[in-house]
Amino acid sequence: MKTISKTILASLAIFATTSLFANGADLYKKCMGCHGVDGGKKALGKSQLIKAWDKDKTIAVLKGYKDGSYGGAMKGVMKGQVARLSDADIEALAIHISKL
Repeated sequence: MKTISKTILASLAIFATTSLFANGADLYKKCMGCHGVDGGKKALGKSQLIKAWDKDKTIAVLKGYKDGSYGGAMKGVMKGQVARLSDADIEALAIHISKL
């Protein structure tokens, strides 16, 4: 029983650590297929280029996609993509995108 408890605690600690210290570069890997390695690609030929976006704009857009208050042609796709992101994830991702 002690082994199971230690395993569960270790797993929770790893999960909490990764959630608290979101890595924007790792999160961006899921974006690369549509936006390109450096953000210089129009996703599915329809989106804006995100390469030069600043942190605040990216946060506002991602939160807007998440709550449904932002988006045009890509709204349906992006809402699903950002649904799983926490505020910390969005911030880390925005910082990474601002450096592309």
